[in-house]
Amino acid sequence: MRISGKRLNFGFDRFSGLYLWGLFILIFGIWEPRLFLTLGTVHSIASEQAVAALLGLAVVVPLATGAFDLSIGATANLSAVLVALLQSQQHWSMWPAIAVALLIGVIIGAVNGFIIVRLQVNAFIATLGMATIVGAVETIVSGNSQPQPPTSSAWARLTQYQIFGFQALFFYVIIIALISWWFLERTPAGRYMYATGGNGVAARLSGVRVGGWTWLSLIFSGTVAGLAGVLFSSQSGPSLTFGPALLLPAYAAAFLGSTQLRPGRFNVWGTVLAVYVLATGVFGVQLITSVQWLNDMFNGVALIVAVSFAVWRQRRARADVTPAQPVESSPAESGPGAAGGGPPGSANGQSPGLRSSPAGDSAAPGGGP
Repeated sequence: MRISGKRLNFGFDRFSGLYLWGLFILIFGIWEPRLFLTLGTVHSIASEQAVAALLGLAVVVPLATGAFDLSIGATANLSAVLVALLQSQQHWSMWPAIAVALLIGVIIGAVNGFIIVRLQVNAFIATLGMATIVGAVETIVSGNSQPQPPTSSAWARLTQYQIFGFQALFFYVIIIALISWWFLERTPAGRYMYATGGNGVAARLSGVRVGGWTWLSLIFSGTVAGLAGVLFSSQSGPSLTFGPALLLPAYAAAFLGSTQLRPGRFNVWGTVLAVYVLATGVFGVQLITSVQWLNDMFNGVALIVAVSFAVWRQRRARADVTPAQPVESSPAESGPGAAGGGPPGSANGQSPGLRSSPAGDSAAPGGGP
């Protein structure tokens, strides 16, 4: 709690998710204490939401550069099916099969980057089309029939081995989150990506290779989505439909996360927090009502509320700015997006991530690969 002037600041602008999480725990803990307030509930939520958290992390990095990746669900699905087929039908050992499944994710991300950066196709359209293509490839590979899960005990232990009551899968999420956080927040590459998403024109004029960083973010997204598919296949068995169903939860978590911890900026820990806050609410209500549509309802409402809140914060920030006397601006200052006035992570006065993908000027000097 901070005292700012004459007003008490309880951190609602940054920690509202933590307050909501605490409210969920309090309400459902009082309502169903014997079922909700147990270690089993903690372990269950942590493990069952791990793949959703991974896909949330997969979209955070492209969103930081201003690009959408709608192919993550299809990529995860293809990787899950492929890694199982290679082991159960082609009799591959586990690690080579995992390597091929991850390579598929890398390739999909690289192709997405080529289409968006080199061919200048809008990221939303490019990755939506890629999701359809990947879905068709999955049907061809699987023969449109559910593949048999591998019978290797090592394959099951990959995610289901328990550490302090938590499945190993949960700790993989923490490791990927730590790596992603370090990359975005503690390296020059992360700063270039945030600059690309904040104002691509200004970043390019500053020497940042906007196209290169956008491309790299999409490769990261495809790789993490491929990993999520592999781990889902180990935890629950291969499925032909699970990936697209997790697309909306991933984006709901990313946008809700952009209102947490570092408001106005897509960030790793805000996304992870949002995944588990939403999951706790869904789990608690399902204990009481047993209805099946709550997951979709929670994620849809969270996505709308998160984006609306981001837009409201941005308008409020612009309204609080005292108009300055007009001065002659340099060409860099008068370019598109220079007067956006939004919070970090916004461009041209739009809410975070809601602009078109940056142009692929990979030939700009310095500032990137």
